[in-house]
Amino acid sequence: MTQITAQMVKDLREATGAGPLDSKKALEQHGGDMQKAAEWLREKGIAKAVKKLNSGRVMNEGLVHAYLHHNHRVGVLVEVDCETDFVANTQQFRDFAKNLGLHIANLAPKYIHREEIPAEAIEAEKSMQMRILKDDPKNANKPDAILEKIIEGRMDKYYEDLVLMEQQYLLDDTKTIADLLKGLVSELGENIQVRRFARFEIGEGAADENAAE
Repeated sequence: MTQITAQMVKDLREATGAGPLDSKKALEQHGGDMQKAAEWLREKGIAKAVKKLNSGRVMNEGLVHAYLHHNHRVGVLVEVDCETDFVANTQQFRDFAKNLGLHIANLAPKYIHREEIPAEAIEAEKSMQMRILKDDPKNANKPDAILEKIIEGRMDKYYEDLVLMEQQYLLDDTKTIADLLKGLVSELGENIQVRRFARFEIGEGAADENAAE
């Protein structure tokens, strides 16, 4: 059995930010394998983050970040909430809000979670996708049940285009915004949520307004 030394525990703590007891336990469970122990700790941290995200605890602290694009044609206001002013004042929390404003300005999501999308909009998208599939001759003999499965796959892209939490992070496309938020919750140790945002772009909606006149 591999002996777990104080130096090994220290190295793992520095690599993952975990506490000494968790670091030692991880090393013991994985025979001193630093990589496996680190992966286990990260998974454990994400699991804790998910639990915190679903805890329903009151979040009366946080900040509103304002982002203005360099050409002054796009601006974003985003509110990120947390439980304590201590966390709200950390650099990690402020950087998250700042980078979120940049992300929203560039990728233009419409909703925070997919549950916010009106049911009629989702049904309209599915109906359109079904018409597109049926218009393709190669799908002529495929039953609707098969086409519906194809549509479900396509809906993931639809949600990614519209839903902030499901978008790939602008600065690291190996993560979604949801992944980024879970990581922040794990790192800072308390519940955090993106409460709301507003994105403004010069000319946006002008065509609809003119058509209504």
